[in-house]
Amino acid sequence: MTASLEALDLDPAFALHRGGKLEVRATIPVRNADDLSLAYTPGVARVCSAIADSPELANEYTWVSNVVAVVTDGTAVLGLGDIGPAGAMPVMEGKSLLFKEFGGVDSVPICLDCTGVDEIVETVVRLAPSFGGINLEDISAPRCFEIEDRLRELLSIPVFHDDQHGTAIVATAALTNAARLIGRPLGELRAVVAGAGASGVAVTRMLLNAGIGDIAVSDSKGLIFEGRAGMNPYKDALARETNKAGLTGSTEAALAGADVFIGLSGATISEQAIASMTQDAIVFALSNPTPEVHPQVAARHAAVVATGRSDFPNQINNVLAFPGVFRGALDVRATTITENMKIAAAAALAGVVGDEVRADYIIPSPFDDRVAPAVTRAVADQARKDGVARR
Repeated sequence: MTASLEALDLDPAFALHRGGKLEVRATIPVRNADDLSLAYTPGVARVCSAIADSPELANEYTWVSNVVAVVTDGTAVLGLGDIGPAGAMPVMEGKSLLFKEFGGVDSVPICLDCTGVDEIVETVVRLAPSFGGINLEDISAPRCFEIEDRLRELLSIPVFHDDQHGTAIVATAALTNAARLIGRPLGELRAVVAGAGASGVAVTRMLLNAGIGDIAVSDSKGLIFEGRAGMNPYKDALARETNKAGLTGSTEAALAGADVFIGLSGATISEQAIASMTQDAIVFALSNPTPEVHPQVAARHAAVVATGRSDFPNQINNVLAFPGVFRGALDVRATTITENMKIAAAAALAGVVGDEVRADYIIPSPFDDRVAPAVTRAVADQARKDGVARR
């Protein structure tokens, strides 16, 4: 075993992960008996009794209002699929690391050894008193939709499925700037989204809220349209709100004359299909690590190209959204994250780029220190406007 670990540690990724990426640190010193008597017994009893009488005091006198649970069942981890709760832990640790580094938000990775919707919902509800927010992560569709919906109904703290809404916020911000760059409003654009999983559905719904002209969505069986057989309730609902043109058939056929392509499916799109789009086309090939079409190939025909990868310009990276979204929601003790708060986050993110927008810069870098504060302010302000802020 020792030799095996030593061999693994030759890989810098394994070496970095040795011992995990997180720890818990005290925020106050315990130097002597007086400190101990205040931090623990007997002093702590006075705080406990006050909170028991007025539970809202937990937000002031515990860490609850500044800590998020990062929850997964390990069924849709990165591009690895269903690798279970143990395999998911390095990703959840990483998410918590990003929460802290980019948003100053404490979080706890929680990998559940259950996959039933009822089990997950019940477990999270029972854990919820310890947290100020719930970030759902890497839960497969369509279960993720029902899990989030039910938790939002049952809890009075923000519940946010990052695979859905984080992706949607960043993609919407990037498309806003791309449309501005080519000189066309969103309302005039026709888009095709490949993928009707968690991120595909959320991106589509957010673009509809942002006012996109028309948008068609495809899954592994082709375009989604009203009356198509064999769809789940979420796709049925999507069909009623999208594809005004009534297109049927393949994703590639739908791209003929389209203005925007957004890939969230892992499928392959041919160069010919990209070439059939409008002259100033926008291509977001977001599957990672292998985009639907290679960015250099897409750039031969499209005015703007974005990917999910860090080694090409315009990376659509969720870390641009979720730390600031939760920081803003926690700062005002929001009871939920509204659609308007997500739209505000996208607008703030797009605004960071401002007049610097160009084909290879439609979205800021995660290391731009303007990002999290801008998103935080926008989300907090919108929460107050929407009446969901408790301070």
